Amino acid sequence: MKFKRSSLMYYFFSLIGGLLILFILLPLLHSILSQSPPILLKEATDRGVQEAIFNSVFLAAVTAMVAALLGVPLAYILARRNFFGKSLVESVVDIPLAVPHTVAGIALLFVFGRYGVVGGPVEKYLGLRFVATRLGVVAAMLFVSLPFMVNSAREGFESVDVRLEQVARTLGATPFEVFRRISFPLAMRGILTGWVLTWARAISEFGAVIILAYHPMTAPIKVWDTFTQLDLRHSSAVAVLLLSVCLVGFVSFRLLAYGGMRKGNGK
Repeated sequence: MKFKRSSLMYYFFSLIGGLLILFILLPLLHSILSQSPPILLKEATDRGVQEAIFNSVFLAAVTAMVAALLGVPLAYILARRNFFGKSLVESVVDIPLAVPHTVAGIALLFVFGRYGVVGGPVEKYLGLRFVATRLGVVAAMLFVSLPFMVNSAREGFESVDVRLEQVARTLGATPFEVFRRISFPLAMRGILTGWVLTWARAISEFGAVIILAYHPMTAPIKVWDTFTQLDLRHSSAVAVLLLSVCLVGFVSFRLLAYGGMRKGNGK
C-alpha cells in the first residue's frame, strides 16, 4: 500500500512537472515553428541583426567574467565569515533582483551618465564614456546579473567542508593557498553555474541597457527596434535567432562545465 501511494505521488509530481515544462516550451516552440522562412533568412543575413546578436553574446560573456572577478571574493567572505551587517550585505546583493530594470537603468544613468558621480569624472579624466558605449552595456548587464554570480558561488563555497581548509592551514598553507588549491577548485561547480546564469541573464537584459546605453544595440533592443520600425513578423524572426543562439550557448556551457567536472571526478 505504501509503495502504491509513493508511486501515485511520483506520478502526480511528474504531471505537475510536465505542465511546467510545457508552459516553458510551448511559447518557444510556437515562436520557432510559426516563422516565415524568407523573413527569417532576411533577418539572419541582416548585418545589423548579426552585430546586435554578437554584441549580446560577447558583452554578456565579458559581464560574466567581470562578475566572477568581483563576485567570487565576496561570495567566499559571505560563505566563510559571520560579521556585523552580513544580512544587510546579502540583502544589498539581492536588490537588483527586486528592482524593475527600467528603474535600474534610470538609477545607473544618474551615476554613470555624462554628469553622474562616476560617469562625469571617468569621462573627464580617463576619456571613457558609459552612455552609448559597450562599457555602458556591460555596466547595465552587470547590475542586473551580479546576484546570480554571488549567490551561486556562495552556495559552492558553503558546500566545501570547512575541515579540509582547517587541515590545510595546520599543515602550513597560507589562507590564499587554501583558497586557491582547495576552496576554489571544490566550489567550481557553483562558480560555473553562477557564470552561466550571469551570462544568460545578461544576454537577455533590455530595460537597463536601453536607458543607460542604447547603442551599440544588443539583440533585445534590436528586437524592440525592429518591432517599432517594421512589424511583429520581422521582430519575431530576430527574437527566434536570439533564442536559438541563447539555447545553443546555454546548453553548450552547461555540458562543457558539468561534463568536464564529471570526467575530472572520474564519474
